[in-house]
Amino acid sequence: MLDPSQRVLGRRALVTGGTGFIGRNLVRHLSEAGWTVDLLVRPNSPGTAKPPANVHVHLYRGETSDVVEAVERSKTDVVFHLASLFLAQYTIGQIAPMIQANILLGTQLLEAMACAGVKSLINTGTSWQYFHGNSYRPVNLYASTKQAFEDILAYYTDAAGIRAVNLCLFDSYGPGDTRKKLLRILLDNLETGEELQMSPGDQVLDLTHVDDICEAFLHAARLLSDPEQPPVSSYAISGGQRQSLREIVAILEKAAGRSLRINWGARPYRPREVMQLWDGPAMPGWQPRITLAEGFKALLHERSL
Repeated sequence: MLDPSQRVLGRRALVTGGTGFIGRNLVRHLSEAGWTVDLLVRPNSPGTAKPPANVHVHLYRGETSDVVEAVERSKTDVVFHLASLFLAQYTIGQIAPMIQANILLGTQLLEAMACAGVKSLINTGTSWQYFHGNSYRPVNLYASTKQAFEDILAYYTDAAGIRAVNLCLFDSYGPGDTRKKLLRILLDNLETGEELQMSPGDQVLDLTHVDDICEAFLHAARLLSDPEQPPVSSYAISGGQRQSLREIVAILEKAAGRSLRINWGARPYRPREVMQLWDGPAMPGWQPRITLAEGFKALLHERSL
């Protein structure tokens, strides 16, 4: 068997979720690797009006016909499916949009692939499908919708011959990240010096740099070029440095050369807080390259901290 790292399955990609944090970086990585990239985006998605150079945009207004047209016109070899609606907690009014984003769109995409004869999908899952390390136990409704889509995918792999790699992500970070997530909150407080009210901080996190995640997506495309690759496989994309929240703060403080003002235990853990992470299978031939210390130093430099 040839080394899958030496193969490339086509050079045309259709990306959903390409205007999000990971998606934008993936588009850049694909373009730099010589791929032709098309995006499927909603009309009101950020960046739709000014897409990256040499990237063609197809609009998704909720109709299956939109997706069928995008897949056919893109002439794609590989679909990278990143689009989702993440809600750690939700209101009644958010259930329908979450179902549409996480289940309906993916199903429309699979049907369009079957119609067009496109056989290769790289799907984005979440470690939150595996609460307390179980084989399947969703942390929340969001995680259950991600699993529901994988169950639908099982039908299309069997009936339409679609081959897929599911990449289960943990936490992501990197330059240009405007999401109101942990590292941004910590970096903001390094600037302001205000006191943070935090949980006791013993939950374990797995932060993976966005560049490593993007390389995992490209490597998954190489795996799909291998005829001996299973029709469907799932891998845990881990940053390789699992640390408690307290330990992550200590790494950031060391990189910054100063301390954060944190009141540990001022807030309770969230309902169904993930204290220990799923230990899923690693993707063969891929491993993270950017350490937390290196990644944090780059973020501090970006913000001149």
